[in-house]
Amino acid sequence: MTGSPDRLTRALSILDHLEPGAPERVRANLDAFHPDTAELVLGYAFADILGREGIDLRTREMMTVAMLAAMGTAQGQLEFHMRAALNVGVTREEVVEIVLQVSVYAGVPACMNAITAAREAFEAIDEG
Repeated sequence: MTGSPDRLTRALSILDHLEPGAPERVRANLDAFHPDTAELVLGYAFADILGREGIDLRTREMMTVAMLAAMGTAQGQLEFHMRAALNVGVTREEVVEIVLQVSVYAGVPACMNAITAAREAFEAIDEG
């Protein structure tokens, strides 16, 4: 492993807070690619950045949803982070407002993709 086991443990803990059960699925997928991938990717994204102090996790998830929606090219990640945002206290109405804001600054096609992701995220949360 290239980094610290504590770093990966912290990353997986944050990921589990965002969506219970996600660490096992995500880690299995990354480990199947290469044994160092989980520590490198999740360690950086979740332990080093998302886990920083200064902005609470709820706000970070709202920002993440907005950025992924604006990109318009990461549908799976967008849906995951919409579910994660809902799991850490972002309301559906706030998700809707973020998606509508995307239409102004990133365009209607990105907004339409975000609407699809939001509907899927809402359905997944409703199904439990």
